[in-house]
Amino acid sequence: MSETGRHFGRRRSDPVPMVTTAAAGRSNDVASRQRRYLIMMGIRIACLPLAVVTQGWLRWVFILGAVVLPYVAVVIANATHQPRGSTLAPVLPPPRPQLPPAPPSKDRLEH
Repeated sequence: MSETGRHFGRRRSDPVPMVTTAAAGRSNDVASRQRRYLIMMGIRIACLPLAVVTQGWLRWVFILGAVVLPYVAVVIANATHQPRGSTLAPVLPPPRPQLPPAPPSKDRLEH
């Protein structure tokens, strides 16, 4: 800021460009995949004792869940988010004011 309280190069009324179509960070993607994996493994852990205490067709459903869920969880956890095409437009600076051309001078010698 200058001594007069004005910002150099920007006016306070200038809109601030927002980046809303940018892809989420890699850490967000990893955290999301870890959360999905842990949820599916929690369901698998619940299937194991339920397969022991239930009878009939429900037992087979829990056994199938305990056997198949690890494979499905790994496949889903390894599926990364594919970046989509960005629709960002470049942010161009506002045009700088220019001085008008100098009037022809009578004192100047021209060849």
